[in-house]
Amino acid sequence: MKDSAKGMEEGLHPEPHYDDPKAIQGEILGTHNTNTQRGLSSRHIQFLALGGCIGTGLFVGSGAALSTVGPAPLLMGYIAMSTVVYFIMNMLGEMTTYLPVRGVSVPYFINRFTEPSLGFAVGYNYWYSFSMLLASEVTAAGLVIEYWPSSISVGVWIAIILVGERYIQSPNTLVTFSYQIVAVILFLNIVAVSWYGEAEFWFASLKIIAIVGLIILGIVLFFGGGPSHDRLGFRYWQRPGAFVEPYLVPNVNTGRFLAFWTALIKSGFSFIFSPELITTAAGEAVAPRRNIPKATNRFIYRLFAFYVLGSLVIGVTVAYNDKSLLQGVASGSSGAGASPFVVGIQNAGIAGLNHVINAAILISAFSSGNSWVYAGSRTLYSMACEGQAPKFFTRCNKNGVPYNAVLITWSIGLLSFLNLSASGSTVFYWFTNITTIGGFISWVLVGVAYLRFRGALQFHGLLESRPFKTPFQPYGTYYAMGFISLLAITNGYTVFFPGSFTASDFLVSYIVFVIFFVLYFGHKFYYKTPWMIKVSEIDIFSGKEEIDRLEEEDIEPQPRNWLERVWWWIA
Repeated sequence: MKDSAKGMEEGLHPEPHYDDPKAIQGEILGTHNTNTQRGLSSRHIQFLALGGCIGTGLFVGSGAALSTVGPAPLLMGYIAMSTVVYFIMNMLGEMTTYLPVRGVSVPYFINRFTEPSLGFAVGYNYWYSFSMLLASEVTAAGLVIEYWPSSISVGVWIAIILVGERYIQSPNTLVTFSYQIVAVILFLNIVAVSWYGEAEFWFASLKIIAIVGLIILGIVLFFGGGPSHDRLGFRYWQRPGAFVEPYLVPNVNTGRFLAFWTALIKSGFSFIFSPELITTAAGEAVAPRRNIPKATNRFIYRLFAFYVLGSLVIGVTVAYNDKSLLQGVASGSSGAGASPFVVGIQNAGIAGLNHVINAAILISAFSSGNSWVYAGSRTLYSMACEGQAPKFFTRCNKNGVPYNAVLITWSIGLLSFLNLSASGSTVFYWFTNITTIGGFISWVLVGVAYLRFRGALQFHGLLESRPFKTPFQPYGTYYAMGFISLLAITNGYTVFFPGSFTASDFLVSYIVFVIFFVLYFGHKFYYKTPWMIKVSEIDIFSGKEEIDRLEEEDIEPQPRNWLERVWWWIA
């Protein structure tokens, strides 16, 4: 093993001795200025996770999927991916409820239940994916906001979103003014986590209201309740059709299956990393043993309803060959083209509502980007606490916020300025592909960590005493791991069809594998870590005593009237 002093010279914690599992598997502890604080309530956690995943993947990215494969594969893809996310959420919910220690993250569980090199590779995969998701949301927001003032460069809008400048153009005169917005991404991630949680609660509430409103609008238009009283029904499923045909191959049935598989891969971006937000927030959650199971159970059903019904509304209100949609997907030049919801509203002739929805999509992108900065900074903080990132990322301000980790994660959002030299839609495509595949790899390893977590509990005779149990396990884990592995391997399959290969598409589809294996094998060969910690040596006890004590001290409040009962059911 290399001398641990080498790590100190490079600004890292000493690498732990891997023959002593407790050296790396104990509770993540810090000194007086390296501790986060528990300031997130139940409603904060639930809306943080739900709001983080209701972003441009559904509002904007779904337009590209619709135009590529048609409404039927889009709907089927969201349904199938929802089943996978259900099991991913359950795996993380069980592990997080058992050990919601300070600084907890998905890489922390992989470190603790598998081996350090996997944790190292997954940790950096998570961190750069979260950072690029910020850039992706900002890029999408730039596309959406161009729907209004076409004379303002997208670069200006990116600067607005990142640092809080704002410009507004009236129909006749460009009125330019700037003011500092208190609730901007950087500010919200530097102040106390309770402030961040409160802001995200309200942002997420607006997004939920927007998607619920769009679903209701879709139902109204379906039955002919629009201004023209034109009953849409499943018109666009009949003409031009439910599937884009022919798709890739002449054979109709094969083409339809490939369309479904493409939609499944593309739907991954909408769901990717959303379950992890609950785990990331657990270390700063109040009463985690009570609130994490509640958030886990409610999250997946709400997510399923919003995404499945939302994709159905898209297919009902917009044809896959709609001219405005195709132009928007091809150029990424306007919010109307980028968002199928806005296109559908325009087609229905509902005056003014398209601007309202465009504003909601903009808020959605801002909110999601805010969540990814939080998740990325806490992942980097967790890794620094374990000696797998520079030590200065553990430093927290008086409110318990790891400000250095926040700053470096936020700064990656500057990648969105690539819009100034390339098509916004192309940049959005790069970011979505890279983060989606990174998420697929991470989800497979979440399954590995969960199976070993169960194995360790079973070894100690504690499997049935875990505080949170979910159905269909471990079979659901096998299903999710197999499904996600196939998606990850085949994500770039279309480049292998005759005439479809381009170096950029191939690179975007598979570069994440190269990055992951370089990180994994580089760490393993340098530190000579074991291939896998023995199940008998997995530490499932360190840190648990403190969590058990918090659980004993927790007194669950009781609703005093029916109004509180309804509210607590929601949040």
